[in-house]
Amino acid sequence: MSKTYTITKKIAKHGNQSVIVIPSFLKNDLKPKTIVEVKIEVVKEAEDVQTEELQK
Repeated sequence: MSKTYTITKKIAKHGNQSVIVIPSFLKNDLKPKTIVEVKIEVVKEAEDVQTEELQK
């Protein structure tokens, strides 16, 4: 049976990688080794991260 979820998430940073964190309420349906198809639609562009880091 196919299940579909739509979530809107801000991309997080983990070291040098960008990551999308899956909400914990989906942990029962999205267990490790579950294969999913991910489609990404950019809703809002982020400002230049390098520029923000240089200003700090």
